Amino acid sequence: METLKVGMKHAQEWVVEEKHTTQRGDFRVFSTPSMTQLVESTANQLAAPHLKPGQGQVGIVVTVRHMGPTPLGKRVRAEAELAGIDRRRLSFKVKVYDEVEQVGEAEHERFVIDLDKYLEKLKKKLG
Repeated sequence: METLKVGMKHAQEWVVEEKHTTQRGDFRVFSTPSMTQLVESTANQLAAPHLKPGQGQVGIVVTVRHMGPTPLGKRVRAEAELAGIDRRRLSFKVKVYDEVEQVGEAEHERFVIDLDKYLEKLKKKLG
């Protein structure tokens, strides 16, 4: 985690597929849940290479503003920037664009976890 620095950036691009869409009138458009998934995935990819063995990360807060429609088949790109580090809490600012304009923005927080402790807690819930 020591190699993570505020200001680091990472981008990810998707083609909007049927599974990423919702119906609006006669059109299939990029859905807000899919935008949220893209935001989380992009932030995750930014942080993952900087974690130590035995560490993982979980999303804990996502605030998304979906600003415009993107039709099925078009490309969307999320650009994440690491905005803050508070011990194990990572804060990101993410902008989402399609081929024409910015269509979303988000603030996202992730928490770095110890995988052994996390999996132990999960196993207890499973009985």
